[in-house]
Amino acid sequence: MKDTLREIQQALLTGVSYMLPFVISGGILIALGFAFGGYLIPNDPYGSSFASTTFWLGKVAFGLMLPVLGAYIAYAIADRPGIVVGMVGAWMCTDPWGVGQSSGFLGALIAGIIAGYLTNLIKRIPLPEKLRSLLPTLIVPLLGVWGIGLIMFYIIGAPLAAMTTGLTSFLNGLGTGNLIILGIVQGCMLAFDMGGTVNKVAYAFALAAMDANNFMPMAANFIGSMAPPLGIAIAMLINKKKFTENERGSLVGLFVGAFAMITEYAIPIATADPIRVIPSLMVGSAVGCALSYAFGLTMRAPHGGLFVLFALNKPILFILALIIAGFVTAGMLLLLKKDAPVEEED
Repeated sequence: MKDTLREIQQALLTGVSYMLPFVISGGILIALGFAFGGYLIPNDPYGSSFASTTFWLGKVAFGLMLPVLGAYIAYAIADRPGIVVGMVGAWMCTDPWGVGQSSGFLGALIAGIIAGYLTNLIKRIPLPEKLRSLLPTLIVPLLGVWGIGLIMFYIIGAPLAAMTTGLTSFLNGLGTGNLIILGIVQGCMLAFDMGGTVNKVAYAFALAAMDANNFMPMAANFIGSMAPPLGIAIAMLINKKKFTENERGSLVGLFVGAFAMITEYAIPIATADPIRVIPSLMVGSAVGCALSYAFGLTMRAPHGGLFVLFALNKPILFILALIIAGFVTAGMLLLLKKDAPVEEED
């Protein structure tokens, strides 16, 4: 059992290391797109301007993040035959058909792990010696992709879709009757899976509130989404021993993610140590969202981070709430995380 858990942990670290370049390049290009074109740049089609081209190129790189994560988690478990199985499984977590089965990075983690062990299982199918050469090129890809597709669609996707509907109803039921409780719930949801199903439910709630001319949930959404990468970056500056050298290399990217409201920059750190990191992020975001409601903040832009401060009613209080949320997140991380293993020099 311990060997299996160690193998899975190592696979997660492998997946993260391959995913990081996609997160960093995509996130910075998206941020530059907002900086060049303003907060309405997502409405501009690709190629209509320099800003839109920059933004959508970033979205392309960012969109590959989850498939790459799943592919190389499976690769670490099952070697090269696992890549296609893990990639397809994780790609399905992006809800490519629009059927409400987006499960974000948590789904991609599950898909990568399942794909790796499914591939190993298929590789053990007894075949005549003359057919063994077909395993890596035909049998494993065919059965693996088919199998992971069915698992993700019928086992993983459907329950998450039901959970999404339930969470949406729950948030709508809270409304604004108790703003502090709403902020705590919203913050926990935003930081739980950072772009996945739960996060998107909270974001959809804020968008629906905007349509009804209630701009408070969106302001809270900004802080809850920006606090995770900011808090991790602050924790790295305070005590670098809690993070590996590879993780510390993402420090600049974490600040970019915080300023540009790209929560996904926190995913590599959360993936490597989810039991300790995700609760820390949830606490910080919950505090930030609650403060947003307490300060009466409103935001009239749907995205953009600090690049759209002009759309806030109280930018100074917004920054204060964000800083507090970041330090709460950092404090939780420093309290819960163990020191990273000492890396041997080559």
